[in-house]
Amino acid sequence: MPRMTAARAAVEILKREGVAHAFGVPGAAINPFYAALKGAGGIDHTLARHVEGASHMAEGYTRTHPGNIGVCIGTSGPAGTDMITGLYSAIGDSIPILCITGQAPTAVILKEDFQAVDIASIAKPVTKAATTVMEAAQVPGVFQQAFHLMRSGRPGPVLIDLPIDVQLTEIEFDPETYEPLPAFKPAATRAQIEKAVTLLNASRRPLIVAGGGIINADASGLLVEFAELTGIPVVPTLMGWGILADDHELNAGMVGLQTSHRYGNATFLESDFVLGIGNRWANRHTGKLDVYTQGRTFVHVDIEPTQIGKIFAPDYGIASDAKAALELFVEVARELKAAGKLPDRSAWAASTQERKAQLQRRTHFDDIPMKPQRVYEEMNKAFGPETRYVTTIGLSQIAGAQMLHVYKPRHWINCGQAGPLGWTIPAALGVATADPETPVVALSGDYDFQFMLEELAVGAQHKIPYIHVLVNNAYLGLIRQAQRNLEINFQVNLEFENINAPELGVYGVDHVRVAEGLGCKAIRVTDPSRLGAAFEEAKKLAAEHRVPVVVEAILERITNISMSGSDIASVNEWEDVATEPGHAPTAIKPLKV
Repeated sequence: MPRMTAARAAVEILKREGVAHAFGVPGAAINPFYAALKGAGGIDHTLARHVEGASHMAEGYTRTHPGNIGVCIGTSGPAGTDMITGLYSAIGDSIPILCITGQAPTAVILKEDFQAVDIASIAKPVTKAATTVMEAAQVPGVFQQAFHLMRSGRPGPVLIDLPIDVQLTEIEFDPETYEPLPAFKPAATRAQIEKAVTLLNASRRPLIVAGGGIINADASGLLVEFAELTGIPVVPTLMGWGILADDHELNAGMVGLQTSHRYGNATFLESDFVLGIGNRWANRHTGKLDVYTQGRTFVHVDIEPTQIGKIFAPDYGIASDAKAALELFVEVARELKAAGKLPDRSAWAASTQERKAQLQRRTHFDDIPMKPQRVYEEMNKAFGPETRYVTTIGLSQIAGAQMLHVYKPRHWINCGQAGPLGWTIPAALGVATADPETPVVALSGDYDFQFMLEELAVGAQHKIPYIHVLVNNAYLGLIRQAQRNLEINFQVNLEFENINAPELGVYGVDHVRVAEGLGCKAIRVTDPSRLGAAFEEAKKLAAEHRVPVVVEAILERITNISMSGSDIASVNEWEDVATEPGHAPTAIKPLKV
């Protein structure tokens, strides 16, 4: 039997589980693992500037392609605690990432040794499993189980903590005969699907709510086929955006308090039946449940059995992987269509497109300083349907989701549940690493951008080009807007007069110089008529220099973005809505007045 260190065995397992790339920061307690990584070869590594950044890079990497599992690596103590935010983000959005940490020697873990912390206990609430491996012989089994857990049921992250002496201990392990454990995923039965379709066919105005679980299951094509067979309009959730193209005739728009369309909410309020697949009824999607559920029958399909009834009790629930369920939904729908037993939904579907043509928000403004809506209009013009957008939280994300267009699954990569500031830059680097051939465009407000901007140097060092659109109003915009309810405007101002950049006025941080100082390129735009040219220049710079390129748009200080604080029937349209076609020139459908 071959003998090797436990660290080397772990690396060999990573390769046989399909890992080709890792993100991390070495340190004394994880150096034996890094030695094994170098000795084994076959796994590329990106050196992050912050260990939290490495965890977000791993998450972006996972989200880019079906089957990807991002890996992040750090040393003992604060490296592990730094990655907790990344683990929380991953478990909130059902994203599998593997976090590997170093640890103090087993004999001193409980003796307050330098950087010895019980990271497994800290990480347990935000992982599917978190283990400190105390016996070297257990390392292969723990890694094998980690991949099994990440792929089984509702996907999610795992942390493995490796004491330095465990890493260095030699064990017997044969990589050539290693086999991954088969993943377990619950599957719907034919009887369950037939019952769901019976309830569906009894309705007059049904909708499908398509969640991120469909993307995780790589089942977007099946969802589109089922919708087209039955003629039922689809509401993608924020995490499911891109399952079917925005310009598809059955795309009814997004619903919710914030990242929603006027026509999406209006259509939902007209519906009488909702089939939710792979979604979790997030509160920013539903708002007040009495408004959301009143007068509607609900069927909920989710891979996690305890998710059924967690937010509200559906009329019927099915615990199933989205792909397994949709294969049966398509099968039953084909049979009913062939027998002429599917209701005609064409009038209902047409009404959703009528609303899409009538209920639009205005994007075309010529104001200087510019309004953010104009930035998204110009992004729609500059970036085509192949673009992968990456963003996390804030007014920039909310307005972007209201006004940008997405045409493919995994082309809107958004941290939905956790929403940590600083996520966008490292996640975009992970996405661009996983798919260097597809244009990647990140979107941040100034505060999100400032949280982990040091990671731009990673893009410069490792030649990872992407375009980062930075909308700067020198404000914590979303928090400022929320503070209106308390009649305060407190500790949300980021403006100051930069003594080194007086040309900025009160906009404070000189993001262009910061980006350039980190080895990247940057362009500042103050006139909305120059945005299109700036985006084209950014594309050229990214292609030529192979580094991240920042396009900073200087916005008016205060713009309130459409949203509701309570329910989907009372969204406040703070800005003008579109009343003539020129007000929304990049809308999916020309405005009908």
